[in-house]
Amino acid sequence: MNTKKTRFLPCLLLTALMLFLSACGQADGGSGQETEEILLPVSINGKEVRVGETTVQTLLDEGLEVSWVDENYNRITVDPATQLEANAYYTGGSVKVSDNMSFTISLVTEEAVSLGQAVIARLELNMAAEDDESVLETISFDSVPVTELTRERAGEKYPDWTGNEVMWLHYGLEYKYGLNFDISTGSLSGFTVERTYGVDWNS
Repeated sequence: MNTKKTRFLPCLLLTALMLFLSACGQADGGSGQETEEILLPVSINGKEVRVGETTVQTLLDEGLEVSWVDENYNRITVDPATQLEANAYYTGGSVKVSDNMSFTISLVTEEAVSLGQAVIARLELNMAAEDDESVLETISFDSVPVTELTRERAGEKYPDWTGNEVMWLHYGLEYKYGLNFDISTGSLSGFTVERTYGVDWNS
């Protein structure tokens, strides 16, 4: 597993943009009232994953197969006892759903912790490689099976989000949600849930 702080430019730019949007939203409030943000959960085979709350150990305890890409780009099963650095962003993790499809996960640490106790900070699923409907039916976003979450339904369920016919997005104070759709069918092709953290990327 790569235990060095990630310095991928896209991640840095994305984080900077999200922090900027969050700051703008807070500045526009003006009333002093804090808005409580609701976390939209994801379920894998009936096992709920709450980005920003669920730990790697919880996934392992639920029997999910979690692996990581090491420094030599080999995929290995995670060792929950591995110590992670403080103030670091870890990418390259995955949670297996089937032979054709896996969630990709990222972790953010604000203090030094073991990998098992690290919290999932980002969860992404690309469904393009999986054509088995029975497998897809085991995944849900905000309690809706991904096989039923069409672009039309997403617009009805989340009317305050923004986007177009192939994406539907929401940037909250702490959470970012992105739903992607097939332009020809309107069916969901993948999604991302991410929580932002005040990690010092320059340390």
